[in-house]
Amino acid sequence: MTMTVDTILAEAKKRMKTSMETLHKELATVRTGRANASILDTVQVEYYGSHMPLNQIAGVSVPEPSMLVIQPFDKGAMKAIETAILKSELGLNPANDGNVIRLPIPPLTEERRKELTKVVNKMGEEIKTAIRNVRRDANEDVKKLEKDKNAHISEDAAKKALEDIQKLTDQFVKEVEETVKHKDAEILKV
Repeated sequence: MTMTVDTILAEAKKRMKTSMETLHKELATVRTGRANASILDTVQVEYYGSHMPLNQIAGVSVPEPSMLVIQPFDKGAMKAIETAILKSELGLNPANDGNVIRLPIPPLTEERRKELTKVVNKMGEEIKTAIRNVRRDANEDVKKLEKDKNAHISEDAAKKALEDIQKLTDQFVKEVEETVKHKDAEILKV
């Protein structure tokens, strides 16, 4: 496939969107003061000798803002699920009644809220770095294209392409900042 300015821009945009999707997935696993089933997405349960995501061996519901209820598809997995939650770094204490596991979500302390905002901001910085790396790669591709005599790309077209890449980068960095700011507000809300 021959590279053109349009393909370089399209690829850069696609990679930046992927970075944003990654940020949204990571932020969903950060606990706020309210119950959210996605905080359990990272929990791996040892089930019949293999590690499986919790959501593949149990249903998770949110019956009230400060409670998660886990309904295993197989009652034999209760103990394994309980152990996996205790081993996770979520700081939650499961209550097993023999049928379901109740997971009370305690309100966050002020100190924990501040720690979580630091974690969220770090995630945002990592994604911004990833977006800037995409920009760097795209800029290099445009410069290679400009040097390639067979590409027939003018200096002005290359300059415009570099400007477009920068605009795209600025747009995604702004989106990351807004997303992180929103999550921070969600965490700090008492």
